[in-house]
Amino acid sequence: MAAAASKTRLSAGVVIVSVVERKLKFLLLRAYRNWDFPKGLVEQGEEPIDAAIREVREETALDDISFDWGLVFMDTGPYNKGKISRYYIARSKEMHISLPINPELGVPEHHEARWVEYQRALAMVTPRLLPVLRWAYGIINHGLIPA
Repeated sequence: MAAAASKTRLSAGVVIVSVVERKLKFLLLRAYRNWDFPKGLVEQGEEPIDAAIREVREETALDDISFDWGLVFMDTGPYNKGKISRYYIARSKEMHISLPINPELGVPEHHEARWVEYQRALAMVTPRLLPVLRWAYGIINHGLIPA
């Protein structure tokens, strides 16, 4: 059992939403042809929520996100050699997204950022992320959208 558990790599990220003029929008980041939420590997000794917040800051420069629905999360099934991604939900009042240069890569990790409505997001994300998007949308709608 321990050998199998050690092969699992955990990535943590955040489904970031914005509510402007009562319209709910999701932040998606594009790397090549794939649209995803900000996320990255959890480092040794780091809590997944801390990794998720760090990745949001590193990939978008957002540092004002608020976890209005608590620290609920959803894990994806294993993909890409056993990696699992854990997603939290947060709200941002800031709509301007920067794509900072990753010091290790010398370029930004993503090519584009977009705020999109739910139906558009459903058409853009990879099939692996559809359950995460639907889960987040359900929580947000049942937890009342904060003003």
